[in-house]
Amino acid sequence: MDKPILTREPGIAGRFIYTAHDEEGRLTDIRFQDDDHFNFAFDIVDELAREYPKKTAMLHIDKNGRERHISFGDMMKHSNRTANYLEYLGIKKGDRVMLVLKRHYQFWFIMLALHKLGAVAVPASFLLTRKDYEYRFNQGDIRAVIASGEGQITDEIDKAAKYNTNLKTKIIVNGTKDGWDSYNRSVKFFSGTYERTIDAPGGDDPMLMFFTSGTTSYPKMATHSYKYALGHYITARYWHGIEPGGLHFTISDTGWGKALWGKFYGQWLCEAAVFTYDYADFYAKEILSMIQKYRITTFCAPPTVYRFLVHVNLSEYDLSSLKNVTTAGEALNPEIFRRFLEATGLTIMEGFGQTETTLTIGNLTGTRPRPGSMGKPTPQYDVHILKLSGEECGPGETGEICIRIDKEKPHGLFLGYYKDDEHTANVLHDGYYHTGDTAYMDKDGFYWYVGRVDDIIKSAGYRVGPFEIENEIMRLPYVLECAVTSIPDTIRGQAIKASIVLAEGTAATAALKKEIQKYLRGALASYKRPKLIEFVDELPKTSSGKVRRAEIKEKDWSKDKTQ
Repeated sequence: MDKPILTREPGIAGRFIYTAHDEEGRLTDIRFQDDDHFNFAFDIVDELAREYPKKTAMLHIDKNGRERHISFGDMMKHSNRTANYLEYLGIKKGDRVMLVLKRHYQFWFIMLALHKLGAVAVPASFLLTRKDYEYRFNQGDIRAVIASGEGQITDEIDKAAKYNTNLKTKIIVNGTKDGWDSYNRSVKFFSGTYERTIDAPGGDDPMLMFFTSGTTSYPKMATHSYKYALGHYITARYWHGIEPGGLHFTISDTGWGKALWGKFYGQWLCEAAVFTYDYADFYAKEILSMIQKYRITTFCAPPTVYRFLVHVNLSEYDLSSLKNVTTAGEALNPEIFRRFLEATGLTIMEGFGQTETTLTIGNLTGTRPRPGSMGKPTPQYDVHILKLSGEECGPGETGEICIRIDKEKPHGLFLGYYKDDEHTANVLHDGYYHTGDTAYMDKDGFYWYVGRVDDIIKSAGYRVGPFEIENEIMRLPYVLECAVTSIPDTIRGQAIKASIVLAEGTAATAALKKEIQKYLRGALASYKRPKLIEFVDELPKTSSGKVRRAEIKEKDWSKDKTQ
């Protein structure tokens, strides 16, 4: 078979990215060139600023409804000012700087400035408390923190920083406070010019650290290099379906990796604008109104958001500007896929990746998804499903999703966990990165998510993944969310429990519980049926929106030990 012919991608991205396509235009290969010194801030944003200084980089809407149209020229000027300001405060290459900035537009200036300086950006959620900050400051050797002046964020940071000698600099955005330098007040006095030097950071230098979601343990710090940004080209161009001149909206707080999947690197590599709404609270109707008003062209949100959207009368909104919609973060229930498609005519293109990677498996543009499937591995990653023995799984066999790295380390894969050689060695070994997520592949090469390795339920000799059961429960129109976990059972060892959040207006009655059990008797094999159904007001989640099944399980199993 002939090797695919690689051609440059369009625009500035083509200086670094080459791709190949099949006869129907679907992506088959991707390669990166001249990237040993690649720096996204200099090589992409500043170059776009020089070529298209007035082109919109971001449309930002603050919580009061104020609109800001920020151009690439603005991004270069303000990131340069910020770099000079941070350098004046003593922040330098290699320093780890935590950002707690919600969705404030200054986040983008500061991120680009840190990339230019070579300081390592460490995004963090604004929902953290004192204990969370204490852990992160110590674990990450944080040198400086830049935080929003809204709410109690700086108060919690001050409590955590009281006895921390590593933290030298505190900067407040949109406010003033004793002991904090004011970004808004100070940055305007610095030059809008910042020259790239011969020893400027780039390539394999550390650029970014994410704290993992911590669904099963304390969060770890996944470290990424400057090549991580290039790894998101597929995310934006071939999954989000972004075209130059488009306006992309991803629902995410800047404290999580998803924001940089959908509000930063890939979108600007595609020369499109990002839409950011700095809302205080999530309201599904408000999000739909934004899509309608600003004519959003591409949209990405976690499954949690789509679960709320399908409970709104979508016919009341003009969503005709949308060309492509995507989801990641958790597996998408087929019932939500079906209901959204029926209401809007839009097919939700699911994808899979982690804090440690970029988009790894997905339903890329030009492909036809199968509801409930993650899609197929992208050409960027050599993905395999492996048994515990290390052997390859056959079609239909459940195993761990692993990425081969002994031949070539893909752009977008993390460097390792900071200061944690043990956990790094646990996932990077035997020529593979072990994701800790399980799936099976069907005969046509589509991947189907099963669950985290730790979520698998072993009941009466059977291995049961929670996602299949949750899919069936989600078919019921009065179910908003659910989580399936294990509970102790004297006969089976483990039994199955379903924790269910009901849609607004549905009463949690014994009769409804019986109705659900009756439905599941006809929908699931006997060994997959929940022994216990519990109605709850909400499910425990990480601040990135992922359900913490481990927390539910821990409560049930610790309760059993005390009885």
